[in-house]
Amino acid sequence: MKNEEKILFNATVCLPVRGDEVLLAMKTRKIGAMCWNGYGGGIEEGENAITGVIRELQEESGLIATPDDLEKMAIVDFYNEKSDGSTYICRVHFFLLKNWEGELIETEEMITPTFFKINDLPFDKMMPADREYFPYILNKKKVYVKSYYSPFQKELKRKVEIKEVEELSEN
Repeated sequence: MKNEEKILFNATVCLPVRGDEVLLAMKTRKIGAMCWNGYGGGIEEGENAITGVIRELQEESGLIATPDDLEKMAIVDFYNEKSDGSTYICRVHFFLLKNWEGELIETEEMITPTFFKINDLPFDKMMPADREYFPYILNKKKVYVKSYYSPFQKELKRKVEIKEVEELSEN
């Protein structure tokens, strides 16, 4: 049976931070399956990045965020090659979350929620590009990133491009 390629064009990731630790969970399906990841997913019709990330965080972790507790740290454009050779771009908005409410839970899609030391992340069990731009985000540097993946997002096709900026656009 052939793996089905997931195509997503606009998405979010939330990284809850507590002191010198960040909360990640093991993703069980779709892009990034069996990798440690932040909480997030596709932006739905009628949502913007902030409403999308708040909804995804609550669905995947049980945590409740408000817009005031989120800080947008990155816009990452993933250039994803498909197995037929075509490419699509997925724009992902990354947010740090400093305060939240609710009780942390494990969900079907995000298991084993774990706080990791920011300076000791499990990069060998994360998506390949994460090691390049996560340190910027977690050190509170705003960045635009371009990442180029082979089919099924298993390997980088070329060097990740990172540009530090003062401000990020809304979309």
